[in-house]
Amino acid sequence: MIALVTGAGSGIGRAVSVALAGAGYSVVLAGRRAAELDATAALAENGKALAIPTDVTDAESVRALFARIRQAFGRLDLLFNNAGTGAPPVPFEDLTFEQWNRVVSVNLTGAFLCAQEAVRLMKAQHPQGGRIINNGSISAHVPRPNSAPYTATKHAITGLTRSLSLDGRKHNIACGQIDIGNASTQMTQRMSSGVPQADGTTRPEPVMDVRHVADAILYMAGLPLDANVQFMTVMATKMPFVGRG
Repeated sequence: MIALVTGAGSGIGRAVSVALAGAGYSVVLAGRRAAELDATAALAENGKALAIPTDVTDAESVRALFARIRQAFGRLDLLFNNAGTGAPPVPFEDLTFEQWNRVVSVNLTGAFLCAQEAVRLMKAQHPQGGRIINNGSISAHVPRPNSAPYTATKHAITGLTRSLSLDGRKHNIACGQIDIGNASTQMTQRMSSGVPQADGTTRPEPVMDVRHVADAILYMAGLPLDANVQFMTVMATKMPFVGRG
């Protein structure tokens, strides 16, 4: 089984890549930073990881990534669309166009470009089909203060997931979404010192071990293609999500 993980150089992408390799997948690691991808590959069991530096915002770079996958493996069984970024938490009216556009390019356009190439490959391969899992985030449901670009793109990922689920049916391509809340990674280290809340206060928030995210992806990926987890939310139990604000 062949899997592709974007944003594989750190955090959730690294944890999921290592877990997939441990479960027997050959894992293609995509991301901008070659050194970080190599560090992830070094953690993968049995050398089952191929690092391919990729800019998911660039259509040519994504096409080159999939050309390498075709050359090396001839097929793709799983895409985890995980690459993401955010903008500085500034008031909405102070966001620059460049800050907005960067988040849209990585979080939404990047997911579209990778999914489109995955569909093309999964449709053409034999046996036909595969699975796409999009990283939606808790922000696909509710925002944090001053997070319009990130929240807007993650809501859009939900629409992309639903469209791919519908359009992929006839090609035996399943698509689901995992919405992750406060997994313990470098990105969430600030949670322990306090983050802004909807009521204007700043408070610490609980986090969970990132391995629970990896376990959830393994479950979703391990289903036969006639079964699908459409949406899953995995989060730190006591984080402010239900009732946020």
